Amino acid sequence: MLHSIAGLSPQITKRVGYNALIVGSLRLTASRSFSSNARRYNDLTDRQAKAAAVGPHKRDTSSPSLSVAAIHNIGDISHQNTGNHGDWVLFHPVYTPEELKAVEVLHREATCFSDKLAVNLVKLCRWGYDFVSGYKHKVIPPGANMTLQQLRKEGYVLDEKQWLQRILFLESIAGVPGMVAATLRHLQSLRLMRRDNGWIHTCLEEAENERMHLMTFMTLRNPSIFFRAIILGAQGVFYNIFFLSYLISPRACHRFVGHLEEEAVLTYTKCIKEMEIGRVPEWSDMPAPQIAIDYWRLEPSAKLLDVIYAVRSDETTHRFVNHSLANLDVNTDVNPFALREPDMHIKGKKIAFERPEAEQYFKETRDMLQKVSAE
Repeated sequence: MLHSIAGLSPQITKRVGYNALIVGSLRLTASRSFSSNARRYNDLTDRQAKAAAVGPHKRDTSSPSLSVAAIHNIGDISHQNTGNHGDWVLFHPVYTPEELKAVEVLHREATCFSDKLAVNLVKLCRWGYDFVSGYKHKVIPPGANMTLQQLRKEGYVLDEKQWLQRILFLESIAGVPGMVAATLRHLQSLRLMRRDNGWIHTCLEEAENERMHLMTFMTLRNPSIFFRAIILGAQGVFYNIFFLSYLISPRACHRFVGHLEEEAVLTYTKCIKEMEIGRVPEWSDMPAPQIAIDYWRLEPSAKLLDVIYAVRSDETTHRFVNHSLANLDVNTDVNPFALREPDMHIKGKKIAFERPEAEQYFKETRDMLQKVSAE
């Protein structure tokens, strides 16, 4: 029995560009039949699903009606932006104010050996970075009447430089897994001379999204040579370890990334809370960098806090997608997010789709595109 996801919005938004691919994808997807009689022959595995999964990537919106003509004519559906700023990047979600507030801190409990290994490796990485950076998570004693300067001196809260250092290091490493996965799946597709079932696109989008986070925060600080050297060493070690690990177990690697993104969501949630209660006054009224305004289609008057909300939502997307991909058969299943992603009201409150839910989601996407194609 397939599980339906309550509250799925049956609309689509446009991926920037690729209008011709949209029409082709609609035709491919509209002709698919639904079958779930066997694990290896269903909505995630049949031949036409694999063909359709290479099409454009869309996400839900609140727009009540959307036709192919509308997709073709509107410059950017999310905000109906008339400019072209940021259109050179891959697909990425643009969030509504309600979506930005819908994120919850979630954790997926490990249920098997590979999952337990993944979550413990994330804990080890977190401990290692905290040790090197000298960070200690200290809880403020109840009833403590300390000034902000005293809280920072005693190590209870971070100042803006410490926050930025943690964010820059996190984002410089977080952009590695998606690129490694995309590279290996790309090479596998070339080597076996067969399509990839839509996984490469999502992995590349994740890698670029994390890189854009880094580019955004780099506008706030030019790291020292020492800090750059640390990142260089960490990236070199992490890339090669993740490369070899993905060759052995792609599923475990996606689970690892899912748990890593859990930590990222936790970090940005804490940062947002600290900013909103006034413990990072240096950032309280700082305007959003122009690169962030262009990338997330923010208002011209947006502040840095708005940027961090958007970044946290991105990390929530990566958390949901990687945990969901880890629940699939990485060799036979179509990526259910190749054509569409659920909005943050689902991704922010649910840790992942289980495989039957992913299959149902792909079926709903097929039906949605079939309806649009018929209009």
